Amino acid sequence: MTSTPSRRRSTRLSGLAMTLALALFGGSLGSSEASSHREAPLSSQDPTTDLTDLYAFVDPHDPTMMNLIMNVIPFEEPAGGPNFHAFGDDVLYEFHIDNDGDAQEDLEYEVRFTTEIRNPNTFLFNTGPITDLGTSNWNLRQTYNVARCDDVGCAHQGWGVVAPPNIGPRSTPNYDALANSAIIPMANGGQAFMGPRDDPFFADLGSIFDLGGLRPLNEAHLLPLPAAEGIDYLAGYNVHTIALQVPIADLTNGHEPVIGIWANSYRQANSTIASDGARSTSGPFHRVSRLGMPLVNEVVVPLSVKDFFNSSHPASDGQFLPAVIEPELGALIPVLYPGVEVPTEVPFGLGTGGREDIATVFLTGIPGVNQPANVKPAEMLRVNTTTPSGFPNGRLLTDDTVDVSLQVVAGALADPNKAPNNALGDGVDANDVPFLSSFPYLAPPHQGYGG
Repeated sequence: MTSTPSRRRSTRLSGLAMTLALALFGGSLGSSEASSHREAPLSSQDPTTDLTDLYAFVDPHDPTMMNLIMNVIPFEEPAGGPNFHAFGDDVLYEFHIDNDGDAQEDLEYEVRFTTEIRNPNTFLFNTGPITDLGTSNWNLRQTYNVARCDDVGCAHQGWGVVAPPNIGPRSTPNYDALANSAIIPMANGGQAFMGPRDDPFFADLGSIFDLGGLRPLNEAHLLPLPAAEGIDYLAGYNVHTIALQVPIADLTNGHEPVIGIWANSYRQANSTIASDGARSTSGPFHRVSRLGMPLVNEVVVPLSVKDFFNSSHPASDGQFLPAVIEPELGALIPVLYPGVEVPTEVPFGLGTGGREDIATVFLTGIPGVNQPANVKPAEMLRVNTTTPSGFPNGRLLTDDTVDVSLQVVAGALADPNKAPNNALGDGVDANDVPFLSSFPYLAPPHQGYGG
């Protein structure tokens, strides 16, 4: 299945390796990966299309179900009224599933949103408490449709209301119960939730983007500073979440248990607004953001082609191979941290030369863990649906993938016992708030009022 939204619109709703992997990821398998907040010039200017993170994991309570989570709109300020953050009506959001390893989507889950102004005579987002999803006090409300698409066509899966922002104790009392009521059943036996959530990603972005600083290792940096604890620069911010729980049998569809997943956002060419606030969209869709393995576009793909990467398809990822097997970050680590030796050649059975270990993690999956038979190298999040999830075998909300990714680039997959390569990290090891124990698993959004 290789067609694009514009071409299908008429049918739519508008081992050694295992040993090394377990040695390196033993603490992560069952416990997140560098995120893609503002990872490319164009998408960073278009927040409603900017995919921040993709998560995929076998449900911890029901091993027959897979959770697919796509987050958009980075750095949401909880008090961002009167026009609180929202999904784009002229944006198509998609989960793509490759279940035979050929780098082509075999099925997709699509989500479209519609905004309604329910009271055109007020400037207020809400004119009273929002105590249920149908209250007339809620003036600016979004709804959504979910569809499942394959080569045969598209099938409607569910309609729902997007959970409102967590405004404050007067506007959204008992918020957790209100948001929980936004979970809907889907036709395939799964569930869906759309709405604001706490940003689950955690990282010391302030230090990392200051010439690769890692506060716990500040004294070892080329430009040394006193050692310090890491700071989570995502703490206190929200994102908008698209969360689906779907049957694994639907995703594998009789194929082997390893599936590849990536997300895309597409913006429609034309969007108009009438004098009464009614919105309409038309025209072809253009791919704006793409996300699979989150580290790739942010710190592997060169700046000049980041937007091109976002507009590309995984099947053509061979063109980006040099940036993976000769990673710029791998060359920078020994410069920024003198004395840390990073390999330039790690054979891993691919025959490409260079850092084949990195290519295995990010492009093919790890043999014996999550590599499909006859795989075509392509950047996507791969999940073995029969084994415990955890990066790089899918991605859990709790995975500390900043640390894991740094260690992979430093060569820890080739030699997991080599120090200090196996100790690189930003000093931020967990989210700022606890996650939920059931679907949609992400923590409720931070409140605008505070407290």
